Amino acid sequence: MPTGKNLYFASDFHLGAGGYPSSRGREDRIIRWLDMIKDDCAELFLMGDVFDFWFEYKTVVPKGYIRFLGKLAQLTDAGVKLYLFKGNHDMWMFDYFVEELNATIIANELEIERGGKAFYLHHGDGLGPGDKFYKFLKKFFRSRVCQWLFARLHPNLGVGIANAWSQQSRISNKQDVEKIQHQQEWLEAYALEVLKNKRYDYFIFGHRHLPLDIALPGNSRYVNLGEWVNYNTYAVFDGESLELKYFEGNK
Repeated sequence: MPTGKNLYFASDFHLGAGGYPSSRGREDRIIRWLDMIKDDCAELFLMGDVFDFWFEYKTVVPKGYIRFLGKLAQLTDAGVKLYLFKGNHDMWMFDYFVEELNATIIANELEIERGGKAFYLHHGDGLGPGDKFYKFLKKFFRSRVCQWLFARLHPNLGVGIANAWSQQSRISNKQDVEKIQHQQEWLEAYALEVLKNKRYDYFIFGHRHLPLDIALPGNSRYVNLGEWVNYNTYAVFDGESLELKYFEGNK
């Protein structure tokens, strides 16, 4: 059993994006991070878009990522509790990681309390004002009808179509990271609405690709985990406080 007590949070690895050399280099970096945290990690929250695309056919999963998945298996075999959140790129996770890694799959939000602190966790897609077209697509893509139809495609065709779609993303195109003005941050606006009805110490999201740590009313905080193409950022909760960190000095 692990002797660690820390909670670790990371998001938006986008494994598979940017071509094989880029993805493999990112995978190696993530493994070095997992090696660094393994001795003091009690729970690991990977909060969406771990893969740039993922779909589980009944007997087939996308090839690759063997070193990363092997490292996760090593951690969970040692007793680390693993949570995998569905992002907008990897929402088609079903039971493969449950069976192989004993992971808990989170489809939407997860509310937890640790060390007397209340956490609100979500990948972040489809929350807050605006983006109505994506919110419609999300409902369709998550529907049983859509998943059944996609599963009828041969994996070569289905994965090929999905990868072509995925290449339009900001990460795959190596576009400049989206800039924001503080007043226009959608997920901050969402957190403020939630706080009107219930208090949380920490709102932790991914999706936006920007490392953010924003103070909210009532000593709450909104933390965005950024991503691992440009920033290599993660958060750690040591039982008393939460800190947003950069791995290997890439600040």
